[in-house]
Amino acid sequence: MSDKKIIAVMGATGAQGGGLVRAIHADPASPFAARAITRNAHSDAAKALADLGAEVVEADVADGGAIVNAFKGAHGAYCVTFYWAHMDPEREIAEAHTLADAAKAADVKHVVWSTLEDTRKWVPLDSDQMPTIHDHYKVPHFDTKGESNRFFYNRVPTTFLLTSFYWDNLIYFGMNPKPDGQGRYAFTLPTGDAKMPGIAAEDIGKCAYGIYQQGVVDKTVGVAGEHLSGAEMAAIMSEVLSIDCYHNSVTPEQYRGFGFPGADDLGNMFQFYRDFEKDFRAPRDPAIARGFNPELQDFRTWLTRNKDRIPLT
Repeated sequence: MSDKKIIAVMGATGAQGGGLVRAIHADPASPFAARAITRNAHSDAAKALADLGAEVVEADVADGGAIVNAFKGAHGAYCVTFYWAHMDPEREIAEAHTLADAAKAADVKHVVWSTLEDTRKWVPLDSDQMPTIHDHYKVPHFDTKGESNRFFYNRVPTTFLLTSFYWDNLIYFGMNPKPDGQGRYAFTLPTGDAKMPGIAAEDIGKCAYGIYQQGVVDKTVGVAGEHLSGAEMAAIMSEVLSIDCYHNSVTPEQYRGFGFPGADDLGNMFQFYRDFEKDFRAPRDPAIARGFNPELQDFRTWLTRNKDRIPLT
């Protein structure tokens, strides 16, 4: 392992980082070795990565010095922030700043920064097209990442990795089809007829692995497994899950009114998908993603593999 280049992976026990660590160690010819950075090196998830052969290092993104030490000696760093763990925009921006500073201090040669668009470039704060959230944002979990790109520009060699909607949200985030009380299942999205780029979360990590292999730096790369409308997703769910599923096409206003934590943020996000469909889809060509990850899954493939994990109650 000593002759292999180290990739330091933030969020290594999460979906994106875990996908990258597993991709590195699934390839016996890999020129890289993974350094899995986690807040708890004794967790079951961390131990599972160690069992694969990854070096597990304990560090918290709130501790800049610890992150610098975790990055030292690494050729590459995978940088991702954790908005939904705290839902605090200013904290996420501070975390991104810490990661960029640490990569610079540790002289990392290739950063992949998992980012998203700053939607305020399309919808200014004074626009009433969608509500402003926390006084400064339209889609906080997008805007904070897009704003944080500036910490990486011209400081460290960086690939700006634009991610897409996680199909895994159907498992973990309550976006699964729900019984409508009349024998059918409603899949609720406020996206109208717009096609939405989506991806299996693990495939983001696999795409990042391909980016490191190909040495793509100082570029923006968008990844998606497939672009589908809500109705198209519902039709595939009907077939694969053996249910009668339909797209419950609510408005963004209705979605924001559902009241769960983050409903306003997600309602605005889906409205952005809908209102700026062409701009959002354009950089996320599945053919480009497949060039980095030949095993890229489309929605039907992902759903078939995970159908027993989709809640249907």
